[in-house]
Amino acid sequence: MRNFNGPLRVCPANPRYFTDDGGKPIYLTGSHTWTVLQDRGVTNPPPAYDYTGFLDMMQNYNHNFMRFWAIETSACQGKDPKDPTFTDPMPYEATGPGTAFDGRPKFDLTRFNQAYFDRLRARVIQAGERGIYCAVMLFQGFSVDAKGSLSNRNPWVGHPFHRDNNINGIDGDPENTGEGKKTHTLDIREITNIQKAYVRKVIDTVNDLDNVLYEISNESGDYSCQWQYEMIRYVKEYESCKPVVHPVLMTYFFPGGNNEALFNSAADAISPSGSHKGIEWALVPPAADGSKVLLPDTDHIWGMGGSSTWVWKCFVSGSNPIFMDFYPEQRAPMHNHAGWGDDWAEPARRAMGDTRKLSQRINLAGMVPFSQASSTRYCLAQPGVEYVVYQPEVGPFDVYLEGAAGTFSFEWFDPNTSKTIEGGTVEGGRFIYFQPPFRGDCVLHLKKTASS
Repeated sequence: MRNFNGPLRVCPANPRYFTDDGGKPIYLTGSHTWTVLQDRGVTNPPPAYDYTGFLDMMQNYNHNFMRFWAIETSACQGKDPKDPTFTDPMPYEATGPGTAFDGRPKFDLTRFNQAYFDRLRARVIQAGERGIYCAVMLFQGFSVDAKGSLSNRNPWVGHPFHRDNNINGIDGDPENTGEGKKTHTLDIREITNIQKAYVRKVIDTVNDLDNVLYEISNESGDYSCQWQYEMIRYVKEYESCKPVVHPVLMTYFFPGGNNEALFNSAADAISPSGSHKGIEWALVPPAADGSKVLLPDTDHIWGMGGSSTWVWKCFVSGSNPIFMDFYPEQRAPMHNHAGWGDDWAEPARRAMGDTRKLSQRINLAGMVPFSQASSTRYCLAQPGVEYVVYQPEVGPFDVYLEGAAGTFSFEWFDPNTSKTIEGGTVEGGRFIYFQPPFRGDCVLHLKKTASS
């Protein structure tokens, strides 16, 4: 496949990033949206999503990563019982007898809908042809209980594991709570076995593709921790006997976000919640220590939010920022984003592409978060050799090169225009005062010259 040199694995030289058979660190960044795999809407079947258009957008902005969303429920009940939201296709065949909540035949959980898996494979291949990695989502926390921005909508009524929606006698809510939280635990062995059969089917479908990661679930509650640990273990066990092994991503719990549980997992990469050890990711993304590949996601920090400034802060902190997009503007009733035009997302989209371009120019293998190198406190550096300093404010700043003798060339980058300005050279071994050549936030790239 285009632009890939084998599957991803954690980079030994710098475990803040992935690498492939080429050995160089690969910085991941990009947009993602809800309907890249399944269509959703108020009609049954729902209108087709413009997946090709979304890929065009990502390629135009130089993105190389997306979360490949999966929805578990075929219909989500709104305030008005006559106004559900539908999802199609689903991974199980709707054979009947009997009618499910979505108005179609009930599901047979022993039979997979090959059309779903054919679409999954085809769309991951399409993304790969654009140089885009896909985190293939296996499960969906917003499909088993009503919460957050969707608290007024009940997804459980349309879930295949609801007792009224399958012909197999499977009941994901044996205590009649009106929710399917038990399905994201290990409490019901029959359901865990069905889920593992589905996981095997997904892996069999995309295992030979290099541009794949597996994401266990999007924002399942903290009650799902041991279940997610078991699914991580199972994915790794099953792939260990397959031709290709891919990384596994574990995502923030909602509700009950607990980043420590993510760091303590066997996942290769994690998407933390908005706060970790008293640090707010939205304001000051913490420095990545290399214990996990970090994929901070605006979805888990704001829901909908993010900015160019946030992307650059994440980049120089050693993380791989990703962005909850809704391109083109989504009007589906499950998301209350009416009035949000495309302009709000453009700075973050552009910043992700710009940081990726810069990541390919620097020696990322040797770069670590090095906040003490600048008065801005935002710096990614190979100390003594190369520095990328981000100034989120307007005005001058210091770079501390007192321990870095030699001549350094430098250039400026304007995040607001994506333009680079040559700066000249400076002598290291001292504090250096820099005055940006333009107003607004800025990026300074310093590199020791070959003659030094």
